[in-house]
Amino acid sequence: MPSTFTQAMRTMSAVADSPNDYVAQWKKRTGRKALGVFPMNFPAELAHAAGVLPVIIQEDRQPITVGRNLLGEFNCGYTRNVADQAALGRLDVYDGFFHADHCIQLLGAIDVVREDASDKPVYFGQLMSSMSDEWAFPQVLGKMEDFRSELEKFVDCRISDANLSRSIDIFDANRRLMRTIFENRRSGDAALTSAQLQVLVKSSMIMDKEEHTELLRDVMGDSSHVPRDDRIRIHLSGHFCHAPKPELLDVIEDCGAIVVDDDLFHGTRYVSTDVGSESNPLEALASVYLRRNTAVPCPTRVQHEVDWDRFLVDSVDASGAQGVIVLMAKFCEPHMLFYPELRKALEARSIPLLLIETEHEGLPMESIRTRVEALVERIRRKQLSTV
Repeated sequence: MPSTFTQAMRTMSAVADSPNDYVAQWKKRTGRKALGVFPMNFPAELAHAAGVLPVIIQEDRQPITVGRNLLGEFNCGYTRNVADQAALGRLDVYDGFFHADHCIQLLGAIDVVREDASDKPVYFGQLMSSMSDEWAFPQVLGKMEDFRSELEKFVDCRISDANLSRSIDIFDANRRLMRTIFENRRSGDAALTSAQLQVLVKSSMIMDKEEHTELLRDVMGDSSHVPRDDRIRIHLSGHFCHAPKPELLDVIEDCGAIVVDDDLFHGTRYVSTDVGSESNPLEALASVYLRRNTAVPCPTRVQHEVDWDRFLVDSVDASGAQGVIVLMAKFCEPHMLFYPELRKALEARSIPLLLIETEHEGLPMESIRTRVEALVERIRRKQLSTV
């Protein structure tokens, strides 16, 4: 009989692989609505408090067909895939769509969603990207009020502060458990591979949070500490919006490297910051939007007190990583524009760096394997030269 750990991982892997199947089953089981939301900053706690299942739309594994005629090839793979999903009916299971981030490419994909789901609500509430101004908090709070109002129209009922506070507590409990797993990895536990950790995060973006938390407890309760071996310690950086391909993560760890930390959206970035308990839960949601960028800075935001490059160097120091692999989605403009700053900061500290550009289809895995092996060899030679 499979162990509790194995059963829990199988359940979460199935959800991560086929989100829409889980959503359809959840809707049939509960009789409630499911809301498709887009990365990275929509306040999902509000949708949960409305009795809705908020699901971050994932990149699926289907080849892009119709989507190629709807968005240009200079759009990232995630947005072209979202357009393809919408045009071919793969998003029909959702009852509406909400979005909070201003990404030109993603807005193009959402226009396709709006066109192909004209009978469903599609709401864009742009959260401001300037974080340091004194008017930032009031602006964000006002947008949270707009989200609340639109969601109340969506479900035709009021979202009470009590329900919102309860949802915040449920989401925070889930984040704390996942952060514990990530902190264990950072401090030397190699029990879970990078691909397995991604399954935990990705399934959390899809599943009912209380259901997911129970599975996390099963994973934590039925796994034991595995000491880290002598593989080269790597920090994975980048890849906003969608998850790196599992086979890419496997190749990295097959080449004599082990991932000890990351700032991926499907990783540390997603679970970094709790909302916390405040007397006004809407103010707490506005506050965490600002605090989250302090915890893990994002190049899509402007905040004078923090920088992604400084954060990355500090993270490498804290985790003991010996090198950094940057995963950049092809045509991701914010990442492309910020990457030179990252490279300069890492080179100034003589931290080995490898940039891997990713795409929805056609990743040259053997070429990537060779490049990762070269990085690992370079770091090992550097170790020997300092002995």
